[in-house]
Amino acid sequence: MGDFSTELCGGTHISHTGVIGSFKILSETGIAAGVRRIEALTGDGLMHYYQETEKELHEAAKAAKTTPSSLTAKIESLLDEIKALNSENEKLKSRLAKDSLGNVMDQVKEIKGVKVLATKVLDVDMNGLRNLGDQLKDKLGDGVIVLASVQDDKVNLMATVTEEAQKKGAHAGNLIKAIASLVGGGGGGRPNMAQAGGKNPAGVAACLERVMEVVAEQLI
Repeated sequence: MGDFSTELCGGTHISHTGVIGSFKILSETGIAAGVRRIEALTGDGLMHYYQETEKELHEAAKAAKTTPSSLTAKIESLLDEIKALNSENEKLKSRLAKDSLGNVMDQVKEIKGVKVLATKVLDVDMNGLRNLGDQLKDKLGDGVIVLASVQDDKVNLMATVTEEAQKKGAHAGNLIKAIASLVGGGGGGRPNMAQAGGKNPAGVAACLERVMEVVAEQLI
């Protein structure tokens, strides 16, 4: 082309560039040191590509119940709606989790002057357990909280330890490590918060009972 030759290896040779007509690069990637791969379409192949793209655009617009020219605005509107619904769903899940927990403050035990609450809640994911842990800390004050939940035959474990309880030796990460094996799992975390997953729901009761022993061992 022009005063020099730049050839795309793999294509059909042509007498002059005008024969190519339309030209569109679809991708450009590195496949080895100093070697780049360019994938492109020309001529009839490119026209077919545009026709298929236009067909897909019309199908997408039809699915979104709008026109191709308004598809972007429609998608943005749907994304905003999904975001709002997800937010509402998280609030409902949090409320249901709190309701399933019930009044558990009568389950609080005191070990060496530290309050400890270890209990099971129904069908709550890890994010929900963390939220419940924060709510229970407000009620409990200083202490240790361990929550367990079973979802789809999998166990979620979460432990949270307040600052004052940490000063007395309680450690959420070490606590979770010590009890997670009882539900067929493992995990860990920081002194103030830790989590784990497990595959043995039948071990939840023993796991929660073990909490009291581990905390007693940790406390000074």
